[in-house]
Amino acid sequence: MRAGRWRRAGGTLLRVIAVWAVSTLTMLALAGILPDFQLKADNDDSITRIALTAVWGAGAFGLLGALVWPLAVRALLLVPALVLGVLVFFLNGSLLLIALRLIPDGRGESAPETAVVVAAVMSAVASATSGALTVRDDDAYRHRISRLAERRRRRQGGDDGRTGLPGTLFLQLDGVGHDVLLRAAAAGLMPTVTHWLDGPEPTHRLIPWRTDWSSQTGASQLGILHGSNHDVPAFRWYEKETGEILVSSRPASAARMQRRAIERTKDGGLLTFDGASRGNLFSGGADQLALVLSIAARRGKSNRSRAGYFTYFSDPANTVRTAMSFVAEVCREIGQSTRARLRGDTPRIKRGGLYPFIRAFATVVERDVVVAAVLGDMLVGRTAVYADLVGYDEVAHHSGPHSPDARKVLERLDRSLALIAKLAERTPRAYRIVLLSDHGQSPGETFAGAYGLTLADLVRAGCGLPVPRGAARSRSGAEARDAVRIALHRPPAEGGEDQTGPTTDPVVLASGNLGLISFPDIGGRATSEQIDRLHPALLSTLANHPGIGFLLVRSEEFGTLVLGANGARLRLDDPGVGDTGPLAVFGPGAADAVRRTDGFPHVADIMVNSWHDPVSGRVHAFEEQIGSHGGLGGEQGRPFLLSPFTLSRPVAEGHELIGAEQVHRVLRRWLRECQGPQVPVPATEGPRREERAVHDIP
Repeated sequence: MRAGRWRRAGGTLLRVIAVWAVSTLTMLALAGILPDFQLKADNDDSITRIALTAVWGAGAFGLLGALVWPLAVRALLLVPALVLGVLVFFLNGSLLLIALRLIPDGRGESAPETAVVVAAVMSAVASATSGALTVRDDDAYRHRISRLAERRRRRQGGDDGRTGLPGTLFLQLDGVGHDVLLRAAAAGLMPTVTHWLDGPEPTHRLIPWRTDWSSQTGASQLGILHGSNHDVPAFRWYEKETGEILVSSRPASAARMQRRAIERTKDGGLLTFDGASRGNLFSGGADQLALVLSIAARRGKSNRSRAGYFTYFSDPANTVRTAMSFVAEVCREIGQSTRARLRGDTPRIKRGGLYPFIRAFATVVERDVVVAAVLGDMLVGRTAVYADLVGYDEVAHHSGPHSPDARKVLERLDRSLALIAKLAERTPRAYRIVLLSDHGQSPGETFAGAYGLTLADLVRAGCGLPVPRGAARSRSGAEARDAVRIALHRPPAEGGEDQTGPTTDPVVLASGNLGLISFPDIGGRATSEQIDRLHPALLSTLANHPGIGFLLVRSEEFGTLVLGANGARLRLDDPGVGDTGPLAVFGPGAADAVRRTDGFPHVADIMVNSWHDPVSGRVHAFEEQIGSHGGLGGEQGRPFLLSPFTLSRPVAEGHELIGAEQVHRVLRRWLRECQGPQVPVPATEGPRREERAVHDIP
């Protein structure tokens, strides 16, 4: 053992010397190329003296990075996350200027803007050299992560949780549908998943599960982590009593959603016992938190949501690697969007502005920080970890769920899974890795792209309110205006708009292909009779529009109604009513999902689900997304659950896993199983029905 330690120490010393040497050569080369970067006091310096100056400067720069970087990163946590990547380069340049001042006789000199460039190049070269020397050295990588994890454990105090019983990792691939995962595994894009499903000895079973009507991360993850997503009708919704719009991606809204779920269940969440929540919207009751949105609005020592940044970026090698990957991802997105525009790909949406940077943050920074946090949790023996990897969802929204861009993200996600799985073989305790998703995504042209106006424009036209000039001239806008005039017994005309209804405009919100319409001037939930009196043409205009699948409204006379085109009407309060009428094309369970949402206190006055083609799976998003989720229709409502055979079956043979709350109960059961005697389920049971092997997928 002592000999092994000496070998590791010797290897580390050799790597330090090699990186130092390469950094010195890099500094010499840059001094010869850049006129504002000097390593000599005058023109008479010998080559040897200049080389020694470079050795001194490279060593001082490396030492300052090792000593100052962790403290600087802690201070940088006070700035917004997206700004962090930019400040990294300026901080590096400042460290280089200080290093040059430490050179004897003042032989080092650089302009500030040149120092930023020199520092970035030197850091990149040093990181690449170090990575090349350790790329096949798993012990070196594990030692670095172990050192960071041990430092965090000592800072936090307490037991390391190494009880000998297995821990559980819940890894969420945000937005990856069941069929998308199977196709990616069959095509060789995700070899780790392929090995679990269809290796020589399959270790995992795969089943789909059915989301609630609100097929999006806010509702699904709240139900999975906290056991209740009651009164979450969409990603964003309007609450009449306060006049507020709640949005799942806002910290204050996420905190309120989490608090309501805890009040309803009287339970802290899935991760209350020695748990860690990484990159999620909600904490799940975990004590160890990193990048958790629901606590991001808090201030003070109790807010540890950004601790993952410090843990990761305190290592300069991680910082430079992620910063360079960030830049590469920005360039990749610009190149991909440019090629899509030149090819004339359809459907297509605008991908300029800040989107390349937002994509790079989701696919690089968040992924790297979350994966590093999970590795640290494993090395300190955390009992339960739930982490969300969001990269695929972000890219699929803008490029499409089946696009080459999205498939490339799946490849990189699989490499992260492989890293976690490999480390799990060497952690102090065994880990059961459960892979799952919160929803899928359905492709399709946007509603505005297909019909020339947004849902809000159509609602305003149906209410006789002014609409933007372009929307008014579109076919849908003209039809809506004419419908209003006919309902008011006035002939179609091209004059000014009829002003009807309340003084406050309706609130129209979009969550993927789910739309919500509320009338602030009507107390409580507006009935169809009230809506007809105020806006006689609105319901028929919406229900008969070719881009809309069905409406949900409440009638004083008939109870809950689902309205479709050509007067189709389904009374959900009648006993035995199922997936018929306007709901027939949306698949099994649609009526139950709609009926459940109808009982929420904050369901909108009118709930609108877009058109859906059951053959192609396409929908029309009411947002600027060509891959969307949020309502019913297509793959968005069919996520997956991939679990080891050593855990019990999620549901009994022949039954279906329905709703995020039921997924929560399954995960709870698995955690209890990991706390007691383990009874392995034979892996020979093989895939059945939806648990098909990869080679069975066309």
